[in-house]
Amino acid sequence: MSDQQFDARERQDPALRERDLFVRLPELMAHAMRRAPGWAAHLEGCDLAGIVDRVSLAALPILRKSDLMERQKADPPFGGFLAGELSEAARVFMSPGPIWEPQAPGLDPWNGARSLFAAGFRKGDTVLNAFSYHLTPGGFILDQGAIALGCTVFPAGVGNTDTQVEAIEVLKPSGFVGTPDYLKVLLDRGREQGRDVSSIKKALVSGGALFPSLRQDYEDQGIQVAQCYATADLGVIAYETEARTGMVVNEDFIVEIVRPGTGEPVDDGEVGELVVTNFNTLYPLIRFGTGDLSKVIPGRSACGRTNMQLAGWMGRADQRTKVKGMFVDPAQIAQIVAAHPEVSKARLAVSRAGESDAMTLSVETDISADGLTDRVAMTLREVTRLKGDVEIVPPGALPNDGKVIADEREYG
Repeated sequence: MSDQQFDARERQDPALRERDLFVRLPELMAHAMRRAPGWAAHLEGCDLAGIVDRVSLAALPILRKSDLMERQKADPPFGGFLAGELSEAARVFMSPGPIWEPQAPGLDPWNGARSLFAAGFRKGDTVLNAFSYHLTPGGFILDQGAIALGCTVFPAGVGNTDTQVEAIEVLKPSGFVGTPDYLKVLLDRGREQGRDVSSIKKALVSGGALFPSLRQDYEDQGIQVAQCYATADLGVIAYETEARTGMVVNEDFIVEIVRPGTGEPVDDGEVGELVVTNFNTLYPLIRFGTGDLSKVIPGRSACGRTNMQLAGWMGRADQRTKVKGMFVDPAQIAQIVAAHPEVSKARLAVSRAGESDAMTLSVETDISADGLTDRVAMTLREVTRLKGDVEIVPPGALPNDGKVIADEREYG
């Protein structure tokens, strides 16, 4: 396969690329409803032929990961969302939860090759893969991508540090894939043992934070490190390029950022829940709520790639919190906002007042007259069955961190 196949620069017009995805989407949804009873039930009554752009897509219900787990428990292993037979899957995995994930057929089913190419990996490289190959698809996601790119993979997996260091000295891999900090563990151990670990010149990391100081430490050693954002359900959703301005969304994904607790897209630059639609015909995921927070970075990457850019992983969107023995959910806060058109945004802070839980709902609005505070407080009590204070703040005053519920209690 040619390098150009893994470089997204050849498709320069983002509008044409997005139009192509929405041309393909109705066929994917029809296939999913025809072959997967879970999707048939989930999308029942939806006008699939009318899904032609992002606005119409936003009318479809979100399938959140927590809901998928419940469906899988009720109808194992895949909750009725596998659009085919288990025998059509190359592998099947069990991630913590548990949640079951099938590997679709094909050389690079998780779209990992393009992220490796952007990180500088090329045909002929030897790659040490330190992601886990046990039970979950973690190790296989970039293993398959590297093989598709024409690399040779050493499947090191997790642990056995001394053995991995020995393998680096013998095999002299030019590349590393794994968590950001484990590469440092290997390099430090190698030096302690007097082994030559200098062959590694590039790395693609995920599954943890790559702090600027750690990236600089690697660069000082002549190692260029890039990040990618991947999940077991979907594969590599976005990846860093040499521009280092954000993460470019991978091909064959439609990515939305929605307000937690709702399916409503937010403006570019606002933090919200990452919702993804893939084009995996065996295991289609349509408006799949990952539960992760991120935001769109406006503009295009300086590297020349034209797809949407994300800020990467910014925390978890599942902010369901127990207050006075009762759960309060982001969807309830969205319900309160919807009941008051004057309110554009809200954030619930949960704290302690003496030995009791206390709630304060801050709402952004230009209007503070006409008893709005009392009316919102009444709605808060009706929706949550809990009493709380209401605070009026001007538009733009609430933090842009994706939090709808902020648990500020000290737990010791």
